[in-house]
Amino acid sequence: MTVLGITGGVGAGKSEVLAYLSEKYGACIVRLDDVSRELLSEGGACVKDAVRLFGDEIVLPDGTLSRQKIAERIFCCERLRLALDAIIHPKVKEEFLKRLQLMREREVKLMAVEAALLIEEHYDAFCDEMWYIYADEATRYRRLASSRGYDDARIRGTMARQLSEEEFRSFADVTIVNSGDFSDTASQIDVRLAALGIFGE
Repeated sequence: MTVLGITGGVGAGKSEVLAYLSEKYGACIVRLDDVSRELLSEGGACVKDAVRLFGDEIVLPDGTLSRQKIAERIFCCERLRLALDAIIHPKVKEEFLKRLQLMREREVKLMAVEAALLIEEHYDAFCDEMWYIYADEATRYRRLASSRGYDDARIRGTMARQLSEEEFRSFADVTIVNSGDFSDTASQIDVRLAALGIFGE
């Protein structure tokens, strides 16, 4: 099995790349943000620790946690953000390793793991290649404003907390440019996977 690490700045279009890998190549996709959501969902392994950190005010009437309240708190307080990361990240990695082993047992050909913090959390140790999905800052800004409704402060704050383009490139084996039409992005992906020979005869 070939494992690709998919990373890049917020708004770079990583979701499009993952969808393409899944639809055209049947890749198994693991999005670490989705895993963290599962861990904070009802019955999740991180719920009790999160409530201890933030207090009962993050608990909604139905017993689930308010992701909006958590996001507001960690956006304004770096200490809380780091404390939440310390709770969630080890459990996310534990769950990822379980899924990695399961996919190997099932003899899946291609797996892609995606996260903005893939490099910082050292997931490159489990990947055969690291792909940096690049889009210029103006394109990323436009995407975040239109598709997610982020305001200027949230966009700039989120971007500022991420690695620089130079840092992403220094860790990546491959850079996929995703600033323009996605057909060009798809061509880059096709060329790289052909070079790897994963789906050869």
